[in-house]
Amino acid sequence: MTAARPSDATLSDTALSDEGLAPELAGRILLIACGALAHEILALKRINGWDHMDLRCLPAKLHLWPDRIPAAIEAAVTEDRARYDTVFVVYADCGTGGLLQQTCTQLGVEMIEGPHCYSFFEGNAAFAAKAEEEFTAFYLTDFLVRQFDAFVWKPMGLDSHPELRDMLFGNYDRLVYQAQTEDPALDARAEDCARRLGLAYERRFTGYGDLAVALGKLG
Repeated sequence: MTAARPSDATLSDTALSDEGLAPELAGRILLIACGALAHEILALKRINGWDHMDLRCLPAKLHLWPDRIPAAIEAAVTEDRARYDTVFVVYADCGTGGLLQQTCTQLGVEMIEGPHCYSFFEGNAAFAAKAEEEFTAFYLTDFLVRQFDAFVWKPMGLDSHPELRDMLFGNYDRLVYQAQTEDPALDARAEDCARRLGLAYERRFTGYGDLAVALGKLG
């Protein structure tokens, strides 16, 4: 599978993530990331002055087919690694059942720790500590609030069969919005998502969590 560049994907998938590949320069770092993290990574680059990092995003819709993620990562790393001192994969396991970690190990590149973005935004240790009491929670991030219809409502068939809601979400009791930013408009949209799913609403500001920590360690 050929990994898509941000310019090949939709704007909603990549969120203006492509800054162009840098020439071969010492000390440069390539971040190969999920398009769902583009806004957050670009914000961290800007805040911290990480101008030596270039960002290449794969389409966020790969999450609908997690078995395709390892091959997409392999293709992207193989294509671009010769031009960078370091390549870092900004994906957690994301439903690949350990296959992404296996692929990264074989390629000799590191990836962010955690089972999924909900965990590393919360902080992997904090998320794990709450796992037993929050197994009935459905999580959204800033990206998923913006793309709720495209990534939740329509793929699950709720746009054409709203009667499926209770079957699909009957075992959940709340929607937890993990907010990366302070945005009243997103908060209102997240609360509406909870209403549409028939779930209690909880907003939890996480900021960038372990994503900021992992990228900061790259130097």
